[in-house]
Amino acid sequence: MLNTLKVLESEVLAGIPALKSEQEVYDFRNSVVGKNGSLTGVLKGIKDLSAEDKQTVGKVSNELRDRLSAAFDARLAAIADERVEERLKTEFVDVTVPTGETASGHLHPITRALLEVEDAFKRMGFEVLESKEVTTEYLNFDAVNVPSSHPARDMQDTFWLEGKGNVLSTQTSSMQNVILKSKTPPIRVIIPGRVFRNEDIDATHENTFYQVEGIVVDKGISMANLKYAIRTMLSDLFGREVSIRLRPGYFPFVEPGVEVDFSCPFCGGEGCRICKKSGWIEFMGAGLIHPNVLREGGLDPAEYSGFAFGFGLNRLVMIKYGITDMRHFQNADVRFLSQF
Repeated sequence: MLNTLKVLESEVLAGIPALKSEQEVYDFRNSVVGKNGSLTGVLKGIKDLSAEDKQTVGKVSNELRDRLSAAFDARLAAIADERVEERLKTEFVDVTVPTGETASGHLHPITRALLEVEDAFKRMGFEVLESKEVTTEYLNFDAVNVPSSHPARDMQDTFWLEGKGNVLSTQTSSMQNVILKSKTPPIRVIIPGRVFRNEDIDATHENTFYQVEGIVVDKGISMANLKYAIRTMLSDLFGREVSIRLRPGYFPFVEPGVEVDFSCPFCGGEGCRICKKSGWIEFMGAGLIHPNVLREGGLDPAEYSGFAFGFGLNRLVMIKYGITDMRHFQNADVRFLSQF
């Protein structure tokens, strides 16, 4: 039997180099070591040998199986290498040839407008801080003089989180108390951030949008300072001089409170589609910081005064670029984004 195994090994090793494809290797290997292979057939006769011969032949057969398996694996690797060599000869690509222009990414319109807003305020000496998306009921409401009876606390407007007193920020004003307690006047900061309202989504409403909060606190701050800061920022953003007008308005955290409009930068006040033929665009709420808010922040309203404002960045971007549907900002439609 040992002689039979030796002859079988010679025949198999001589036949392996002639195999041209992986399938031929698999077929030949199965004909040798498969269930009905020639080597398997020889090994079935081991059971008829003596105990001593079984040990000898068994060892030789195991070593033979390992050598044949290695030979088959080596041939498979050689065939794979030959295939690669052939492809290198026939599929050559000159990687030094310049390619055509590839499309590059760019800033989202909200990000672009925010950077312009930040630059305008930085030039006026403002510091830029980041709002927190998760805050407390105290910071979001109590600290900015929003009473417990105010409708903004109802579930229809606010996303309440599990646990006691935690909410998603409904306004960047939730940072006012933090700023007043952590900084010493003079204070000049803007706080951009993402805020959340439990609202139905349509072309002009979103449950997730961006705001920019502004706070200035010092001695002798007046409405004139507020008007100058807002007019300067808007003029920078639109690249032309705009005018500001203030209308009385109520906001719990300011007293007096005002609604801020700016002259339409597209028609110069003559009236157009964007300003709805009025010559003015409604912009934001603002006013002098309420004494209660200053006290809650640890400042004496008899010594310090200040102004605060907050505006929706999404709306400002819609005005700047003539976007008619706020829902575009939250999707990833490249056809929309590639315009900016």
